[in-house]
Amino acid sequence: MKQFLSLIALLFILSGCTKPKADLIVFNAKIYTVNEKFDIAEAMAIKDGKILAVGSEADIKKQYAGSEEMDAKGKTIYPGFIDAHAHFYGYGESLQSADLRGTKSWDEVITRLVEFAKTHPDGWLTGRGWDQNDWPNKQFPTKEKLDSLFPTRPVLLERVDGHASIANQSALTASGITKSFALTGGDIVEVNGKLTGLLIDNAVELVANKVPAVNETQAKKIFLDAQKNCFAAGLTTIDDCGLDYEAVEFIEKLQADKSLKMRLYVMLSDNEKNFDYLFKRGAIKTDRLNVRAFKVYADGALGSRGACLMHPYSDMPSKSGFLLSDLKHFEEVAKKINAYNFQMCTHAIGDSANRSILKIYNNVLGGKNDKRWRIEHAQVVAQSDFNLFGSASVVPSVQPTHATSDMYWAGDRLGKERVKGAYAYKQLMQQNGWIPLGTDFPVEEINPMFTFYAATARKDDENYPQGGYQMENALTREQTLRGMTIWAAKANFEEKEKGSLEVGKFADFVILENDLMKATDQQILKNKVIKTYVNGEKVYEKK
Repeated sequence: MKQFLSLIALLFILSGCTKPKADLIVFNAKIYTVNEKFDIAEAMAIKDGKILAVGSEADIKKQYAGSEEMDAKGKTIYPGFIDAHAHFYGYGESLQSADLRGTKSWDEVITRLVEFAKTHPDGWLTGRGWDQNDWPNKQFPTKEKLDSLFPTRPVLLERVDGHASIANQSALTASGITKSFALTGGDIVEVNGKLTGLLIDNAVELVANKVPAVNETQAKKIFLDAQKNCFAAGLTTIDDCGLDYEAVEFIEKLQADKSLKMRLYVMLSDNEKNFDYLFKRGAIKTDRLNVRAFKVYADGALGSRGACLMHPYSDMPSKSGFLLSDLKHFEEVAKKINAYNFQMCTHAIGDSANRSILKIYNNVLGGKNDKRWRIEHAQVVAQSDFNLFGSASVVPSVQPTHATSDMYWAGDRLGKERVKGAYAYKQLMQQNGWIPLGTDFPVEEINPMFTFYAATARKDDENYPQGGYQMENALTREQTLRGMTIWAAKANFEEKEKGSLEVGKFADFVILENDLMKATDQQILKNKVIKTYVNGEKVYEKK
């Protein structure tokens, strides 16, 4: 009996000496935890997709044994980047059509389209990314060349912001458009009684709805192509702003078979069928999918002069833009969303659109709260209206690269005084003490390094302008990193599970070549992702 008890005691002692097992130990790193104190650690242990411990290398190795160990070789590690405003599915779609970004003339658009058509000979011909503001002739294009080159094949080419398109006659005919007519929140542009092919805002949908729907195989490719590029950029969560519920059901299917590993925060578009669906089903929440918000569209874009302004455009006094629906619609939607306790996220660019939506939010929410209703873009805000964010705890969700893309012509559109309230990220951040950051890709590039650079340096990649653009509204590096991680998570009600590298949170992280807190501006621009992890699984490694 004594021998038996001695054996039990020995086994107990030996078991007490066994270190707890981790799936992965990461060491020899500079880990920006982005916790409340912005602590920096050397190592972390990961188990079952979550962070087990974070601390010094000596402590982590003393406390845990790793089934796998990774030497970070002194590189910096950050929480996985979260894009708080993007179009994940739309980006994947754009990869299947002609890439017109960066074109320097309408002729270059035509050249790229002709080349694309050689390898895509059938069906509608689509493309995205042209921006007449980048051309010597900054006038909108017209359809004559498209009609000549593609007389029987429908063509629809979307402007970079998604708020204007050019269609050829074949596409217009297929859509039943033979002449211009009035519609709420959109323009079918006609000159001297002839259609130019230019469609603004709600007019675009009249033609876009005629483009044949993709099949299941094509849809899967769209999602997985987008995922591949996003992981390579260090993105681990994407807010997809404006999908229909059918897309959500397909996402669930792809995530169930483990082919789609990206974490997605999906906003359903302002559409009766989407309201009916989510109100009946209730909020959807898994580790990789969160659907509890609706995307509403107040106005168009500044670049296509569809943004709704309180006073006319400085460079076109005959236009002030327009709301895409009447105010009654926005009021009714806000009340309905509030009654069902969902989040409302409204696209608002112009100062009039921002004022209108902010007043509705304040009336419906009735003061400070934790419902985290968002204004997407909050691009041009009257100085007297900034307080309307703080008074109802409204979250301004902004995209820093919009400032550096638009800075060349924004002053012409808005004038010297009004432009001071545009791209005012610091002023907006001060309203609630935090601000989520995104890109709006594919309107802008998906690269989070461009977000970081634009928010802090407020320059283009050629170091223009000297001293930065409206630097009074630049964010600090710490604020920017928080905006790309923990504050973006907070905007999605997910700050307790992601956005920082803390015990119990998902092991979503990215390893970069250069330290964002120490690198020069040019090093930030050229910074590369070495590895990306989601749930402790490596989903990307630089070749």
